[in-house]
Amino acid sequence: MDTSLSLARGTAATASIPVSAPRTGGGMERVADDKAMLRAAADLTRDLVKPRPAIYWADLIASMVVGYGALAVAATSTSTPVAIVAGVVAMLGLYRGLSFIHEVSHMKHASVPNFRLGWNVLVGVPLLTPSFMYEGVHNLHHAKTRYGTVEDPEYLPLALMKPWTLPLFIVVSALAPIALLIRFAILSPISLLSPQLRTMIVERYSALAINPQFRRRAPEGEAKAYWDRLEIAASLWAITLIAITVTGVLPLRAFVTIFAVASAFAVLNQVRTLVAHLWENDGEPMTVTAQYLDTVNVPPPALLPALWAPVGLRYHALHHLLPGLPYHALGEAHRRITAELDALSPYHKASYPGLPGLVSKIARSTMVRR
Repeated sequence: MDTSLSLARGTAATASIPVSAPRTGGGMERVADDKAMLRAAADLTRDLVKPRPAIYWADLIASMVVGYGALAVAATSTSTPVAIVAGVVAMLGLYRGLSFIHEVSHMKHASVPNFRLGWNVLVGVPLLTPSFMYEGVHNLHHAKTRYGTVEDPEYLPLALMKPWTLPLFIVVSALAPIALLIRFAILSPISLLSPQLRTMIVERYSALAINPQFRRRAPEGEAKAYWDRLEIAASLWAITLIAITVTGVLPLRAFVTIFAVASAFAVLNQVRTLVAHLWENDGEPMTVTAQYLDTVNVPPPALLPALWAPVGLRYHALHHLLPGLPYHALGEAHRRITAELDALSPYHKASYPGLPGLVSKIARSTMVRR
């Protein structure tokens, strides 16, 4: 981006390339890039791009201490109310820790040394979601020519689909822990004996994606070596988990509690995914501004998004403007840009007050298309 031009507040210079973008009430309209908004986002946040390792480590470790500690209480408590409360706390703590996979997929690893390794040890392998499930996948969602198209692994035009697809989209996520256990404890070892099965696993069962048409490419070189190490670790842990449950070392109640908590945060994440975008694009390429308007910010004063959209995910639209900005800088970036751009800027159109209204919006959109 050319930084030699100055930004005048409220300027609405736009490109002339028409692209698809969502409009109120559903459907698509043609819109062009708003250069003033893009310039402001870049110029006002240049001093915020450096990640702060201390924040990353403290946040991750605290999240996992709370998550695993509460999980242990939930799995062993003889009091049902205590177990339920501890289970909810465990869900929120583990969900926050798991959400750092988004940061891992974006960061330059040298900027936060050993964080990817630490995250995989504390979260990725124990929760059977090693970082290779998102690295090399999520970046495709941010590719300028892929977003919202059939080549985007993280996009479905949910707002344009049948009403029954929304509850199905949520309910199926509850089965994610079982699917991951099968994938790593059974399919991974068996695939060593079958190249055809191995290809299918890599292409279809090695990505945190929602687009059923997405097929992942096999990793190569250093990426493959790292993938293999993580997959071996996750497979050994999955097999061990089954073995200690079958032999009674891990009580069945504890096993069920672990999977109930895992299912709960998988569902919570799926609900967050449901409202992360408006999902109104029908497959046409979109400019950055159009992509931004199809994405959602849920900024303060709302408080609950800090729980259901943690680690900066409440600023998802802003993240699509500035994907390299660390999560701990997004709040300040949003405040600066909001103050700089006038009320007519499209920047403000991506902010919503909370979860209920977003769920209602997409539900109404599917009902209109019955």
